Amino acid sequence: MGIVSWIVLGLLAGAIAKFLLPGRDPGGLLGTTLIGIAGSFVGGWLSAKFLHRPIAHNFFDAATWIAAVAGALVLLIIYRLLFGNSRD
Repeated sequence: MGIVSWIVLGLLAGAIAKFLLPGRDPGGLLGTTLIGIAGSFVGGWLSAKFLHRPIAHNFFDAATWIAAVAGALVLLIIYRLLFGNSRD
């Protein structure tokens, strides 16, 4: 997959992560979107590096999607822990 595919996957992974972890985020929509993109890159890298699962060349590979959503969830949780709910 190319960089554009990872960005699209990150946008969708961020939306899925936001759906799974509802609530107000400190960064709003833009922050959640960027966290989703970063999470897809981090999840894909961790999957390839430590789980010995090569990054698929197919956009619709389930393992790639799970890694991207998991990475986005982890980054979103860390982001909320660090910055709290500053939109009160």
